[in-house]
Amino acid sequence: MASLYIRTLLSSSRPRLASSLRRAAHPSYRIVSVANMHSAPKLKDPSLLISQAYINGEFVDAASSETFDVVDPGSGKKIGSCAELNTEDTNKAIAAASDAFASFRKTLPRERATMLRKWYDLMMENADDLATLITWENGKPFNDAKGEVVYAANFFQWFSEEAPRIYGDTIGATVPGNRIMTWKQPVGVCGLITPWNFPAAMITRKIGPAIAAGCTVVAKSPGETPYTANAIAELSRRAGVPPGVVNVVTAMKNTAEVGLVITTDPRVKKVSFTGSTNVGKLLMKQSSSTLKKLSFELGGNAPFIVFDDVPDLDAAVAGAIACKFRSSGQTCVCANRIYVQEGIYDAFAQKFTEKVKNFKVGYGFDDGVTHGPVIHDRAVAKVESHVQDATKKGGKILCGGKKLPDLGSNFYAPTVIAGATNDMALAHEETFGPVAGLFPFKTEKEVVALANDTDVGLAGYFYSRDIGRIYRVAEALEVGMIGVNTGLISDGASPFGGVKQSGFGREGSKYGVDEYVVIKSVTVGGISNDLQG
Repeated sequence: MASLYIRTLLSSSRPRLASSLRRAAHPSYRIVSVANMHSAPKLKDPSLLISQAYINGEFVDAASSETFDVVDPGSGKKIGSCAELNTEDTNKAIAAASDAFASFRKTLPRERATMLRKWYDLMMENADDLATLITWENGKPFNDAKGEVVYAANFFQWFSEEAPRIYGDTIGATVPGNRIMTWKQPVGVCGLITPWNFPAAMITRKIGPAIAAGCTVVAKSPGETPYTANAIAELSRRAGVPPGVVNVVTAMKNTAEVGLVITTDPRVKKVSFTGSTNVGKLLMKQSSSTLKKLSFELGGNAPFIVFDDVPDLDAAVAGAIACKFRSSGQTCVCANRIYVQEGIYDAFAQKFTEKVKNFKVGYGFDDGVTHGPVIHDRAVAKVESHVQDATKKGGKILCGGKKLPDLGSNFYAPTVIAGATNDMALAHEETFGPVAGLFPFKTEKEVVALANDTDVGLAGYFYSRDIGRIYRVAEALEVGMIGVNTGLISDGASPFGGVKQSGFGREGSKYGVDEYVVIKSVTVGGISNDLQG
């Protein structure tokens, strides 16, 4: 494991520079390293670093030979380039998936289960390399990346077990002599469009159920983080997944045109998208031209509520920390608004802030780093705008509230803002960064109204020991997922998805396969109820 970490600058042979950087560090945080002084990390299996797209069982360049740069958000350095696919290339991927579907749909469920299980095993065997790729192109700390790899692989394990259990029903008919049964059959070629914040988990959460159901896929990987998806594609080949069943399209500037092809091509029967609500609306409009089956997991604005009857205040603080600052706040289900009842507000704010001050912000490969950069300069700008807006409207910065340029251009200090109010931008917009606004409230009725005052409804959280309140509030919150006395709800066994403008459909769990099948009813008539002879 130690070989995967890069030496920190502060322990290097440049003591004067290191000393000056220590003095310049934000007083609330320990600067662990300066990323742009680091050398590139190394893979145990260098063949997993792939700069091409994956079509019909082969890694290929773009037909145009164009490429785009992939940049390490921690160091700001170019990692490498990747194939910039266009409409022509995407059509080839869809054709490969369509051709493969004719035979793959006929494979036995147990065969598909075996492929997925082997794919899971290969991900676990190559976990260090996959985590290295995630940290390198996404920026999250290496230990967090290792956790993502395990989480991502678990979707292949889960759906390997679901594949043989895609059952239909026998239904009692109302017409004498008829027998009714239902079959679940694969929907067909599936277009999958995934985001950069979980480069491994977002793609496996979609591909797993598709393969389990007997579908083939064309996955558009995120331009910011294509290498993780390519490595997973290579492992599919090693796992024995047939050519054309899994195809990965890479693109950055051509993302919109690739998305248009996927959503309008009649050979693609289903589209699954994870990303912003605005993009989801566009893709839904495009998909209407061919009436595709859709499942969308879109933007969130999660409330995190701490009632004064909280079972354990320290546990609530820890839950809020994990929920809000995991991946530097760049998760769709992270707490975006933290509501704390007035009786415990000050105690919670103090404990919460002390925890945040103990974060170690730095380059993701360095020992002890708990939080890395945000993905790019646009993310920094949004975080900064939310902090500035909050302070103009009376918010008090308890820690953070500034960029950390000594670390790199994409680093922003984890920030806590007290006295947050409903007129602030961070109350109504998804920050997607390391900023926690603490909102005081008085009553249960008031906080539920505030929590529901948004167009989206992905996740929500609250802490209480009152069993009646747990049922009341859980039933009243307008979200698709709720964590009660926990800040972490993601689990391959649990259905993942939202309501309102957070989208529709569910991923993971036994319900995840249903998004990739169609139900066919078969009625057999003319069957006499009388025994013959």
